[in-house]
Amino acid sequence: MPLLTTYPPLQLDNALTPVSVNRVEINGAFRTRRSFLDPIFKPLVDHGPNSTTTIGDVVDRINVASEKLAQLGVFQEDIRVSIAQALDSPHPTAESLNLTFGVQEKGLLVLSAGTSVGNTEGSAVTHLQLRNILGGAETLTLDASTGTRTRAAYQAALSTPLPSHPTLRLSLEGQRSSVAKPWASHTENLTAGLLRLAWPTPALDKHALVLSTTHRQITSLAPSASPTLRAEAGDSLKTALSHTFTRDRRSGPFPFLPERGYLLRTVSELAGWGPLKGDVSFAKSEVELAAVTPLTTTGGITVSGTFRAGALLPLPFGYGLSGPAAPSRISDRFQLGGPTDVRVFQLGGLGPHDGRDAVGGDVYAAGGVSVTAPLPRVGAASPLRAQAFVSGGRLVALGKGGMAGAVGEMGRGWPSMAAGVGLVYAHPIGRFELNFGLPLVVRRGEEGRKGLQLGVGITFM
Repeated sequence: MPLLTTYPPLQLDNALTPVSVNRVEINGAFRTRRSFLDPIFKPLVDHGPNSTTTIGDVVDRINVASEKLAQLGVFQEDIRVSIAQALDSPHPTAESLNLTFGVQEKGLLVLSAGTSVGNTEGSAVTHLQLRNILGGAETLTLDASTGTRTRAAYQAALSTPLPSHPTLRLSLEGQRSSVAKPWASHTENLTAGLLRLAWPTPALDKHALVLSTTHRQITSLAPSASPTLRAEAGDSLKTALSHTFTRDRRSGPFPFLPERGYLLRTVSELAGWGPLKGDVSFAKSEVELAAVTPLTTTGGITVSGTFRAGALLPLPFGYGLSGPAAPSRISDRFQLGGPTDVRVFQLGGLGPHDGRDAVGGDVYAAGGVSVTAPLPRVGAASPLRAQAFVSGGRLVALGKGGMAGAVGEMGRGWPSMAAGVGLVYAHPIGRFELNFGLPLVVRRGEEGRKGLQLGVGITFM
């Protein structure tokens, strides 16, 4: 909420008093274009000839304009608004007001270096950001990182809010990375260009629509690489349109350790079909559901459950749905297993293998249940917890039976499962887990691991 002041003292508590707004001034927006700000403040002064505006209406519109300014990300949060009687009005009355918004722009340059956590990986990151570079809340971001698996990654993004919609952002991005994938005996090099449109809903759900072209290269094969992997080595080009929806209603005293609420996330991708070019063509979807609830009113004991599922359906090239479709590639197939999803299994330990190489699958379902509780003598005020968990899943490839056959295969026999106990630490940059577990069910060809397992990430099953 903005800080409101009035001069001379006005009766703002009488919300039904008719008023008019004579003038709106913005002080402190030195680098921001007036043409960009005008649509934000236009509702304060643009009324129909027969409309009646009250003090309550003006205060509501001030709050809306202030919230839009804050959402731009280029102004400090302490926005001040002064309301004064419009003595310069042609017919000065107590009902004619001048509004003055006092803002302070954030610095143009942000440069930082530090660490970040992704699933199964920690990275050192250098971050450079230029804000409001053209006076329309544009942001140019440059990132470079290296990590435990990512040998090098670079990203550049130029984003801008669309007029009158501070939270509707359009960005043009370029990415380049080289990631070692020892569970499949290769390194994958990626070079991508993306056009992203992101927006939240009034209920704070998040949407992102992305058009991307990505060149993938499977290289640096290990001497022991399997025939399946050697057949897929080399270059691949994918053009795809994807949509991500996220509804996160989880909350708690520590980041990455929620105590109540639920999460719903869906990801849909269409690649290589219709006008989309490349040498792969498929439709791919994933859904994730998670919920957590406290078991006691005090004490920090919670139970949480997560379910994830996904399917990849190869499609023929062109605009038809009939005709032969090329098999999926390892760069696009799902991988399952590891300390952040099905615990007590190796990275990529579930699903189809050729020798020791995890070659991925086209259909999967996985889930887990865990109970967390504060440690004795540490208490609920600490982000350190003890946990007990059970997790499991199946990952299969499409065969001659197609999608129906793969879904049927998912239900045959027990899924791979594991159980264990461990410690959880919720750090502001990510979640750390040290678990001791035992595989309960390991299907033929899959790789479980008895004993200790360290997990580092931001999302866990």
